[in-house]
Amino acid sequence: MRKLYAILFFLPFLFSTAVAQQATIEGKIINNSSKETLPGVNVILNTTTGVVTDINGNYSIKVNAGKIKLTYKYIGFASKEVTYTVTAGQKLTADVAMTEESMIIEGVVVSAGKFEQKISDVTISMSVLRPEQMENQNTNCVTEALNKIPGVDIMESQPSIRGGSGYSYGAGSRVLVMVDDMPLLSPDAGDAKWNYIPIENVSQIEVLKGASSALFGSSALNGVINVRTAFPTDKPKTKILYNAGIYMNPARKETKWWGQDRPWYEFWKDEQPWFSGLNLFHSRKIGDLDLVVGANGYKDQSFRKTSEELHGRLNVNLRYRPKKVEGLSLGVNTNFMYVGKTDFFLWQNDSTGALMQNPGSINVNQGYRVNVDPYFLYFNKRGSKYSLKTRYFRSTNLFKDNPDKNNIADLYYGDYQYQRFIKNKLNWTAGISGSYTKSTAELFGDHYGVNASFYSQFDAKLWKKLSVSLGIRVEYYRIDTAESVSTYALYVSKDTIKLPIWPVFRAGVNYQLAKYTFIRASFGQGYRFPSIAERFIKTNIGGLNLFPNTALKPETGWSAEIGAKQGFKMGSWNGFLDIAGFWTEYSNMMEFTFGIFKPDTALYPTLNDIGFKSINVGHARITGLDMSFAGQGSIGGFPAYYLIGYTYTNPIDLGDTTGKIENKILKYRYYHSIKGDYEMSFSRFTVGVSFNYTSKMINIDTIFGAELVTGLKSSVILPGINEYRAKHDKGYFVFDLRGSFDITEKMKIGLILKNVLNNEYMTRPGYIEAPRNLAVQYSLTF
Repeated sequence: MRKLYAILFFLPFLFSTAVAQQATIEGKIINNSSKETLPGVNVILNTTTGVVTDINGNYSIKVNAGKIKLTYKYIGFASKEVTYTVTAGQKLTADVAMTEESMIIEGVVVSAGKFEQKISDVTISMSVLRPEQMENQNTNCVTEALNKIPGVDIMESQPSIRGGSGYSYGAGSRVLVMVDDMPLLSPDAGDAKWNYIPIENVSQIEVLKGASSALFGSSALNGVINVRTAFPTDKPKTKILYNAGIYMNPARKETKWWGQDRPWYEFWKDEQPWFSGLNLFHSRKIGDLDLVVGANGYKDQSFRKTSEELHGRLNVNLRYRPKKVEGLSLGVNTNFMYVGKTDFFLWQNDSTGALMQNPGSINVNQGYRVNVDPYFLYFNKRGSKYSLKTRYFRSTNLFKDNPDKNNIADLYYGDYQYQRFIKNKLNWTAGISGSYTKSTAELFGDHYGVNASFYSQFDAKLWKKLSVSLGIRVEYYRIDTAESVSTYALYVSKDTIKLPIWPVFRAGVNYQLAKYTFIRASFGQGYRFPSIAERFIKTNIGGLNLFPNTALKPETGWSAEIGAKQGFKMGSWNGFLDIAGFWTEYSNMMEFTFGIFKPDTALYPTLNDIGFKSINVGHARITGLDMSFAGQGSIGGFPAYYLIGYTYTNPIDLGDTTGKIENKILKYRYYHSIKGDYEMSFSRFTVGVSFNYTSKMINIDTIFGAELVTGLKSSVILPGINEYRAKHDKGYFVFDLRGSFDITEKMKIGLILKNVLNNEYMTRPGYIEAPRNLAVQYSLTF
């Protein structure tokens, strides 16, 4: 007992002595090139313990007096080791500048695990699109840039990754489109509003290829497109980007509906249809407040007659980081948009009217979209992150000549997430999310939807070379009275309580065989609940009906891949070769299908019973190969960049029993795709070239070319579609050129020529893409 008293008596003195033998090292960590502060840098003491810099790049660590070593590690930057000698009680200020890695393979991404990783460590195939690539290619809508990524296709407005989706008119998406980890699919139709994405403020776009429902939810069955916006730098930045262009004459003079019959090189003598866009951007830090303001205006007269678009968008992002509470951020992001457009749906015919809208299908649409996204984010010194992101999103569609098609949809969304970094080797992400959707529509009545989910994922770095990822998500969906399928049950006494939830799992591994050699394998399940529009839409477009299907079931699926990434460094050049084989399967696959949908009460079908309806087509399988080869370096001291990718898909309808190949292949897909881009700068000049080859579209809804009334050619929905496909649908090749000149360090002018060969091609039945077009671009940054 006396020994115990002695220990208790001397304990305070022992503790104070230990504290007295300690010192403090603190400072700020910045990017050596941009001089911007770096949040989230790992400061490691003697390879065992450490701290993480706060959101302002500051750190503070207690060390024992004497000679110690600190290691600074940050993804995308070269690690740095510094030795300090400190005395007891000393407070040493040690600011550190870190240098960015120049290797493409060392690029940083967030979307794979909702935390920063090197792209070489990710367990699933990813592609990254930089803002300068979008600007140089004169991107007025993000879909133009996404179509340049190998394995990614936007068919009119429907995104597809590795052939996972076909074509559906304005409803449903198997690819989740996000801005800063917040879903941006419309509340009622579940489709992407591409022109709503703030292209004027993009830091990079990350594309996940494969089922990603475990972290991201229902609509990520086929993958994720996440647009990450930029925060203000230490110096204020303002940018103005203006472009204007014209559509030149199409390849077939018969399809030209404007001006006179002149050769293409005299395009300037006609009143050519034109397009123009303006981007404005400003960002700055005001004390503890970060401010980003962006605006966009766009006008497109269109090369398709009576198919025009005019929109304006304004976005404001605010972030407050109080100095008194280290690691805390409070903010709100807002975006407002007006859009007026006429969608092109049906051509008049394949010869003289291929670029002219069928008068019966003209829909003049005006719309308003607005979202308000309050959030908070907190990092503590132990490496934990707490975040709450919320959103209110309203989408309004008003049809001038058809008010019976007006609709308003509201979305209320919230996501709470906890993330813990454990000894720089294990990252645990867990969260809950929920949404409430209300749709008021003349088209299909008033409906509501509810979603609730829980997710958790572990990402570990083992033995310095093995990355492992395991995730699960449990999802509940409800639209009116329809719920998720019950897959689990609770047994309480003698009663059985069914739980209407659907779980999905994912797992992935990535192993570093050598310095720049990585192999990976992943498996992910997917689940997609039908949208309100897919279940309840009831309207017509130019005599073409869209039918509801209240019995539509959710679709499920899984995706697996085995891949390898080989980096290289030769002199001034570095890059990588990435090869992946993939296998995707769907059950209860939902597809918009054209056919005869006669009510049970009718004895014989009529013209009013013909149209589109979303139905569960059964079981499908998509297998294939995805390859990308990218590099950057210099030729004769001049920087250059290249990318080339090839994708092969074999999309099979396993439910077809006809034995005909045109029926076995899923609709609106093709076998081969090759995409490439090359850019080089010398002195003040930059030149670039890109191309896209796509093989023949194998299968479409055959009823597009069928006579609705036998012997009556005028009853064909798309007159001449069969003849057109026989003559033109053999695949297509599109070739673009661009060049720019830096007038000053802050001022640039560019010239962009798209579809140089003026090839005529069709991405879906009756939808011919743009002929050769020329644009001038001017940018000013200060």
